[in-house]
Amino acid sequence: MEVLVFGAGSLGSLVGGLLARQHRVTLVGRDPHAATVDADGLTVDGEIECHVDPAATTEIPADAAPDLAIVTVKAYDTAAAADALSDCDPEIALSLQNGLGNEALLAERLDCPVLAGTCTYGAMLPDPGRVTCTGVGEIVLGPREGGESEPADRVGMAFDEAGIETTVAADMPRRAWEKLAVNAGINGVTALARIENGGVLSEPASEVAEAAARETARAAREAGVDLTDEAAVAAVRRVAEATAKNTSSMSQDVLAERRTEVDAINGTVAERIDAPVNRTLAALIRAWERDRGLR
Repeated sequence: MEVLVFGAGSLGSLVGGLLARQHRVTLVGRDPHAATVDADGLTVDGEIECHVDPAATTEIPADAAPDLAIVTVKAYDTAAAADALSDCDPEIALSLQNGLGNEALLAERLDCPVLAGTCTYGAMLPDPGRVTCTGVGEIVLGPREGGESEPADRVGMAFDEAGIETTVAADMPRRAWEKLAVNAGINGVTALARIENGGVLSEPASEVAEAAARETARAAREAGVDLTDEAAVAAVRRVAEATAKNTSSMSQDVLAERRTEVDAINGTVAERIDAPVNRTLAALIRAWERDRGLR
């Protein structure tokens, strides 16, 4: 399969690198990472070790015609990603992003099936040309509105062929909300407290994380998705336990003084319902971003 990964940061580089063990992959990212990969290949270390040679560039090649475009940019860059990808006309697109609404935005601008996905693989980009897998997880993907589809089965098979733990699911709307609950409970808390993911398993952080997850479950139910408070909290604890030593993506952004995805995570929940915990987490992260001139 011809695969283009748009947004080859840590997660995009890991997924693209693993796919490159079996498929033809082009990574679209930033220099110096892209230039290093193009010249010397990509080294994957940590929980998975390999060296692969995908193509890498800072812009989509003019002759690109991917069977699959994987979108891993920050949520606030989704519109720009959709505009860029519309020129290369992918056969299938898959979002592995945080937050809600990314798939709908991609579907508005791309003339192809758009799949939703979640990923619990942990990834960090310590040096140009090297991505570290900090935890082996799973990719779950399927039609963004639920149900079954041939494109989802085709992508799932391609991921399986590359040795990526993959599930093709018919209930992606519920899984997307559960992922949002996990992100709402872990990301903002760990970023503000400067703790690893496992820190939300005990007080005082667990109280805040679980309250954020329960608010997200309530927002899901108001949107017509059956996600109980108990299931949302259990998902937070399950992911925090499995990734206890990991640094969340929002914590990585704060440590690197980059803009975060708080608007697409805690902010999304606070926009939909009266959610004081998510509203407070979002406000504090936004205040930090403004102080750093990031918004």
